[in-house]
Amino acid sequence: MVQLPPRVTETLKRVFGLDEFRPGQADVVRSVLARRNTLAIMPTGAGKSLCYQLPAVLIPGTTVVVSPLISLMKDQVEKLDELGLAAREVNSALTASETTEAVRDIAGERSEFVLTTPERLARPDFIRTLARNTIDLLVIDEAHCISQWGHDFRPAYLQIRAALDALGRPPVLALTATATAEVVRDIGEQLGMEFHVVNTGVYRPNLYYEVHMSDGDDVRALELTRVLESSERPGIVYTPTVRQADALHADLAARFGDGRVGKYHGRMRTVDRHNCQDRFMRGDLDIIVATNAFGMGIDKTDIRFVVHYGMPGSLEAYYQESGRAGRDGKPARCVLLYQRRDKQVQAFFMGGRYPSEEMVKSVVRALGAPEAGDGLSIAGLRTSASDVPQSKLRVVLSALKESGVVRERRGARFQLARADTAGHAEPIAAAYRERAEADRARLDRMIMYAQTAMCRWKVLLQYFGAAEEIERCGHCDNCVRDAARARAS
Repeated sequence: MVQLPPRVTETLKRVFGLDEFRPGQADVVRSVLARRNTLAIMPTGAGKSLCYQLPAVLIPGTTVVVSPLISLMKDQVEKLDELGLAAREVNSALTASETTEAVRDIAGERSEFVLTTPERLARPDFIRTLARNTIDLLVIDEAHCISQWGHDFRPAYLQIRAALDALGRPPVLALTATATAEVVRDIGEQLGMEFHVVNTGVYRPNLYYEVHMSDGDDVRALELTRVLESSERPGIVYTPTVRQADALHADLAARFGDGRVGKYHGRMRTVDRHNCQDRFMRGDLDIIVATNAFGMGIDKTDIRFVVHYGMPGSLEAYYQESGRAGRDGKPARCVLLYQRRDKQVQAFFMGGRYPSEEMVKSVVRALGAPEAGDGLSIAGLRTSASDVPQSKLRVVLSALKESGVVRERRGARFQLARADTAGHAEPIAAAYRERAEADRARLDRMIMYAQTAMCRWKVLLQYFGAAEEIERCGHCDNCVRDAARARAS
């Protein structure tokens, strides 16, 4: 059992109103208080936020929390304020005046917590503001996004290392719900540090995993109806595409009542997405149909089912999304409705994920052109390198910055860092080809999970390198089916 000084347990009770830690929390808190760089791998609902909030109360200075979850920052700031802990958020959802006010408070060292995005942390002006504070801890939420092998690779996360250097290398707490040994190693390499790793495991016996295979859309739609009719609510139905989310929402709204079924995807207006999320959180919606744009960090404990209407691209993504069910510890269903052609859908997504060598060369040519002058903005690059899709432009710029070919000037303008840029495009493109191959390998493991006759939990535990050893969990579809056959024989 982890022993902590009395002041820690007293603060746990006085500030947070808690009598004891959840599994793994005490180990993480002790590591952070010892000023060690720490990586905590804890499942959804394990209480990762307390792991930085409690130490931050006990250590003088400002805690910076880097997260991709803009939609949750406001809630987190409000909760910290309710606890009497001064917190400010800085992200693209704020108005200009709100941003000015927040930055003023941060510069004046009037905030114990600063919550921001990796994109904002990459800005030199914001780094200068933070540098006026004594940073006691830098927290990286959804830390798997740092890794090129993670299931949600985000280029802006690669710039956190430069931010750490600029801030004098404060201690780091990296948080994630899923990370293979390969991802753990890559996070350390990307940040240039070694971690004390706290891994509480991925096994959650209240989650019942099952897979239903079908040969056509009509059969899968019928299977979805059966699952929803036999499941407690509320729950989430994930679809791979926006088009599918729209169509499925219309069908389910007609079947179960328009007022009880919502939808959420990235092409909806921000106000409509927030309204749908708020209704789901309040309990006004029984079912929400969504793409993977929904759910990361959602603090709703009573989700009784998560259905995937189509196969995700990796077991990391699947476990992260399905793990949003049953955070209250009560039984919940995790259902994958799978067709063999789902592989082609995911392969199509992968084909468009990474930039080609020609795209990298196009950006370099645009920045090296005489008309580029003292640099180009993102808008200028969209015009000058018009053959590079907007979704890949920032990926290319991050890769060029990481390799030292491009530098970012004040005002978010980019220019070549040196003249000898020849030969840099191919190695960068080769690195992306390597990532694409890793994506295909992860997709193959996802397909193996969908088609296996083994215990579902055994497959998941082996994939994530968990310490738990299970031959038969007894409560996934394969285990239940095998037990029924044994009884019948």
